[in-house]
Amino acid sequence: MTKNKNSFENKSIKVPFFIPLITNEDKKIIQKGLNSTYLTDGPKLRKFENEFAKFTGAKYAIGLSNATSALHLSLKSQGIGKGDEVLVPDITFVATANAVMLTGAKPILVEVNYTDMNISTDSILENLSNKVKAILPVHFAGKASDISKIMKIARKNNLVVIEDCAHAIGTKKENKHVGTFGNTGCFSFYPTKNITTIEGGMVITNDRKTAEKIKLLRNHGISRSLANRYTTGKPWDYDVQFSGYNYRLDEIRSLLGSSQLKRIKHINNNRFLACKYYNLKLNEIEGIETPEIFPKNENSYHMYMIKIKENFRISRDDLYEKLLKVGIRTTVHYKPLHLFTAFKKMKRSKSLKNSNKLYQELLSLPLYTQITKKEQNQVINYIKKFKK
Repeated sequence: MTKNKNSFENKSIKVPFFIPLITNEDKKIIQKGLNSTYLTDGPKLRKFENEFAKFTGAKYAIGLSNATSALHLSLKSQGIGKGDEVLVPDITFVATANAVMLTGAKPILVEVNYTDMNISTDSILENLSNKVKAILPVHFAGKASDISKIMKIARKNNLVVIEDCAHAIGTKKENKHVGTFGNTGCFSFYPTKNITTIEGGMVITNDRKTAEKIKLLRNHGISRSLANRYTTGKPWDYDVQFSGYNYRLDEIRSLLGSSQLKRIKHINNNRFLACKYYNLKLNEIEGIETPEIFPKNENSYHMYMIKIKENFRISRDDLYEKLLKVGIRTTVHYKPLHLFTAFKKMKRSKSLKNSNKLYQELLSLPLYTQITKKEQNQVINYIKKFKK
C-alpha cells in the first residue's frame, strides 16, 4: 500500500491552490532585520503600524500576532464579555466565532446573502435582542459587506461593530477603506492573504482610547513599551493596569509587512485581472455561476469562487476530486459554522438556507498574485472537459 504524500511535497500538483509571494527584496530586508538589537515590540513595528494607518486612512493601527487576536482584543476593548451575544455570519472561518468565545460572550450564527456570502442585514434585524451587544460582519473574499446599513442598525440599537477585514486589505466602500466604519477593523497577514507576515494581524480604529487599550492588552497590560522601559527610568518600574495577553507582533514580521505593503496595489491589480480572466472563460460554461466583478478598489479579490449548479451534470465534490486527480488543487470556503461540533448548540437564524446551499455549490479556484494565464487555462480547460 502506497503511503499518501504530504500535500506540500506532492509533485503531481500542477496548479496549487495558493503560492505565497516572498521576493528577494523581502528576504534581504528580513536578513538585515535579524542584525537589530530589537527583535520585538520595537521601531519596525511602529513603522509598519504608521504605514498601515496611512494606507487605510485610519487614525491608529495596532500590530498583533494574528487576526484572531485582533478580533479578540477588539471585542475586549469594547467591553464585550460573559452574558453578551455577538452576531456572526454562518459562513466564515472559525476564528471569527472563536474570538467571540474567547471573551466569554456567545456567537449567534446569522444567515448570509446567497449572492456575495456576506452577512444578511435582514437576518441581523431578525436576531436582535437585549443580549446582543455587537455585530461582527466579515467582508467575505474581499467584497465589502453592506457596512453602511449595518452601521445604521448598530447606531439605532447601540451596538458595537467589529469589522472582520481578514480578506479585504485594499477594499473600499463609498471611498472609505473597510475597517474604518465600525469601532475597529481587523486584518490578517496569514500566508494565503494578499500580503503576508507569515503570521500576523492588525487592528485599525479612529478612537484613541480603543487604540490605547488594545496596545496595553497585547502586552500583558504593561503600561510601558520595551523601548520606553530601557530608555528612561528603571526598566522594571512599570504598572500592570489589568490582565492582558502576549499578542505582540515582532520586528521581523513587521519588516516583512512593510515590504509587502509597498506592493499592495500591484498585488491587488494582478488578482483583479486574474479574476476577470476566469470570468471571461468560465462564463461560457453551462452550470457554472461566476462571481460579479467589481471595480478593483471595491474588492481586494482575495478569493475566486464559482458555484456549481445542478445543470453542470456532476456535483461540486465530484469536480473537486476530478481536478485533484489531474493535479489542480481547489477547496471550499467555508464549511458553515453550525455544522461544527463546537457550534452546533449555538443560537442561530431560524433559516440558514443560503448558508447550506452555498456549502453544496461553492468551489474556490487557484488564485495567487503570480498566477499565469497558462495555469488558469489548465484549470479552465479541465473544468470544460469534465462538463462533457
